[in-house]
Amino acid sequence: MPEIDPKFLPFTEAIAYFRKKLNIPTETWQDIWQEEHDIAFVVAGATKADLLDDLRQAVEKAIAEGTTRDEFRKDFDQIVEKHGWSYKGDRNWRTDVIYGTNLRVAYAAGRYEQMTEPSVVQARPYWMWMHGDSPHPRPLHKALDGKVFPANSEFWNTMYPPSGWGCRCQAVSLSQRDVDRRGGVVEHPPKVGELLETTDKDGLKSIVKVDADPGWGYVPGKSRQEQYQGMISEITQRLPKDLRTQFQSEIQKNGNAEDQR
Repeated sequence: MPEIDPKFLPFTEAIAYFRKKLNIPTETWQDIWQEEHDIAFVVAGATKADLLDDLRQAVEKAIAEGTTRDEFRKDFDQIVEKHGWSYKGDRNWRTDVIYGTNLRVAYAAGRYEQMTEPSVVQARPYWMWMHGDSPHPRPLHKALDGKVFPANSEFWNTMYPPSGWGCRCQAVSLSQRDVDRRGGVVEHPPKVGELLETTDKDGLKSIVKVDADPGWGYVPGKSRQEQYQGMISEITQRLPKDLRTQFQSEIQKNGNAEDQR
């Protein structure tokens, strides 16, 4: 499946998911882990509040208004020049990570909310893994392409796509009629950690482990409201003192904004 077209992104659930996030200054991507991304907007190396907020606004515009990748890069260049930010990595690679990751995760969270609505689950109780035609496909994700598992299986709790940096895969909900029409079957999903034998397009066999990439392994948007405070506390304790102070100011600002709504 091709890269997500931002024209299809502006829908209520994806926008609402992103707007709930708190700006968290970080030095590396490892500062925030798995489901903590449900509350955190981060850009590795963006440790200044004003810089991070400008980057956040550019990403939110992309999600809410359908900004293209090229338009986002123009916004990114202006922000970098404004703040004199010396970031790591090539410009195109860095903007791909910021733009692509945030759009795909917001889309996945919005879709998850839609697909888990009780009436939808009743009508479409199966989810299919759809590979996203990444230029550098993971053998595991190719092996899962077209596989149909029950929507309520434990597999999806840690393997709901995207399940790695640059992953363009999606979960698609299906009815029994959809499954029958495709000539498919509902399978018992593999367990996380299980080893699978796969065969590539050239007929070469390999063994892959069922697991998400480090830092992933969570369902975007699944974290419950009551989990948020615990995650905020964990993040606060891990951040260096100077970044912790910025984050605490962000929490207070966000709280004041909520009070005014």
